[in-house]
Amino acid sequence: MPLGKRKIDLPAQSNFHLTFSPKMSAGIVSNIRTTLEMIKIEHTLFALPFAFLGAVLAANGLPSLKQVLWITVAMVGARSTAMAFNRIADREYDALNPRTASRALPAGLLSVAFVSGFTLVSATLFFIASAMLNRLTLMLAPVALASVLLYSFSKRWTLLSHLLLGWCLAIAPTGAWIAVRGALDSAVPILLSLVVLFWTAGFDVLYACQDLEYDRSVNLFSVPKRFGIANALFIARIMHVGVVALLAWLALSFALPWPAWVGIAVVAALLAYEHSLVKADDLSKLDAAFFAVNGYISMLFLLFWGAAAAVWRV
Repeated sequence: MPLGKRKIDLPAQSNFHLTFSPKMSAGIVSNIRTTLEMIKIEHTLFALPFAFLGAVLAANGLPSLKQVLWITVAMVGARSTAMAFNRIADREYDALNPRTASRALPAGLLSVAFVSGFTLVSATLFFIASAMLNRLTLMLAPVALASVLLYSFSKRWTLLSHLLLGWCLAIAPTGAWIAVRGALDSAVPILLSLVVLFWTAGFDVLYACQDLEYDRSVNLFSVPKRFGIANALFIARIMHVGVVALLAWLALSFALPWPAWVGIAVVAALLAYEHSLVKADDLSKLDAAFFAVNGYISMLFLLFWGAAAAVWRV
């Protein structure tokens, strides 16, 4: 057969799509699911309501849709950056800890290169959102990002890592206030940030109790390691008593209306319930205390204090 008329057999295009596309789609879906699980995207619920509350208080009502959108994007971007970077920084420790050995990186479900790329994309998203809000938000964005990245290494050198984690989440209400007003012109968001700081540090001390023996074996620092579980539980309680006291001070100082006081009562009751679940000789209900109760605290706090903000002006 002449060269110009030679028949060339090509794979059927339809068969190619039938065999390749589903596998490719399944791989993409699997990577997305694994990535979202790695960064615990559902735990954004802890800090996001406090950011929204800061925005509502700053706006003396409802902030604009644009502000809500970019505050949400900034929160998701910052937290995704922090969680992904933390997984990279801690991957060798996670591989040695039976509780964390099944995480994506030590288990080989995701590569370091992929998670590094995800971290960069998330950080870029955070800076874009900050720029879309206002100039001061953008100027302070590197400080916020440096704080959440520094936390990943803090357990290597200080037991105050719990407070540093608290600081990382405490940025949310003050950051949202600045995002709406373009200035830090009131003590309200600062006091609210202190509430978030001690609330977060307290439940992180509780959470660290389950890693006491592991922290001792690899010489990581934590309150339970330094003081023992019983004393760590007491320290966490003191922090959470401080949360209720700060909320009461804030409500009194700025004459917040009655929904704020209902919110304080709800927070106090849920914190008391959280601590009733965890005992020095029984940590079996720690996950329930950490995840479920703290999620309810943040959402209900937003509900009641958001209602208070609807009739309050600063």
